[in-house]
Amino acid sequence: MIMFKLISFRFAVNAQALLISMVIVFHLLVISGIIPYTIVWAGRLQSTRDMLLFESISILLNMVLLLVVTMKGSYIAAVVPQKVLNAILWVFIVLFSLNTIGNMMAKYTLETILFTPLTFVSAILCLRIVMEKAK
Repeated sequence: MIMFKLISFRFAVNAQALLISMVIVFHLLVISGIIPYTIVWAGRLQSTRDMLLFESISILLNMVLLLVVTMKGSYIAAVVPQKVLNAILWVFIVLFSLNTIGNMMAKYTLETILFTPLTFVSAILCLRIVMEKAK
């Protein structure tokens, strides 16, 4: 765990907020049709309806994570206790870890190459953020 302390808390918060924001933009580009939905969700979406559902859920989850990260980083006032923020971050650590494994098995190389490192780094950054003691 000392290894994670080499990443500063502020860097982890800023980097994670930036990554989440970029991911939200990416999902909006998928919804808009600029990026084809056939290359996301491991190539398993069967229809526009499926895409809208899954992309909407993804955007919502990413917005929740962005809110939690910005609260934990004191960019906005925390409206829930730190223990709740930490619990939510642990859920995301598990989700990012499982998603990393899923991305490694994606049908499309682009998804594997682009999103495997992204979800892995997000898991590491969330772990660093959750390790910070409340001040």
